[in-house]
Amino acid sequence: MADTDSGSEQPVPRKRADARRNERALLDAAAAAFVTSGVDVPVRDIAARAGVGVGTIYRHFPTRADLIVAVYRHQIEACAEAGPALLADSDTPHAALAQWIDLFVDFLATKHGLAAALQSDDAAFQTLHTYFLDRLVPVCDQILHAAVAADEIRPDLDAYGLLRGVGNLCIGAGTDPRYDARRLVDLLVAGLRVR
Repeated sequence: MADTDSGSEQPVPRKRADARRNERALLDAAAAAFVTSGVDVPVRDIAARAGVGVGTIYRHFPTRADLIVAVYRHQIEACAEAGPALLADSDTPHAALAQWIDLFVDFLATKHGLAAALQSDDAAFQTLHTYFLDRLVPVCDQILHAAVAADEIRPDLDAYGLLRGVGNLCIGAGTDPRYDARRLVDLLVAGLRVR
């Protein structure tokens, strides 16, 4: 069965449920492999972790760049979807913000080798940063506005600035055991509180 894309009459094929599950399993396995071994991990290691053949990975993702982009987008979506859920389920908007920023730090801290890949000339990577901003800045903004409306945090911070600051604190995470980026981010989020 196909959906029609709004604004066009061309059918958009819909993947079967099992194909979507297989793709998610591949993306999760690739993400875990990227954390432990970087984005240059051998495809056979990802296949083994996912319990599939190498050919299955290449059917879904013909190039390494396709796989890296898909993993990155998958993780951006997970982080974006978590924001509204945390806001709905947390005791306070500030608690939701702290939990969401913690997920964001996890997302940033597990990108071994991605920065170098993003600097390559591969066209597949050109739109990732924009996609990242387009999906995550509005989610952060929603949580910030809720916390400001609840009079829990200072009103003079914008979502982009906060994400940029957290990102800067995460640079070098994992490269120096004496540097605890998460601790600094926790201090930053605690410092947003209205006194």
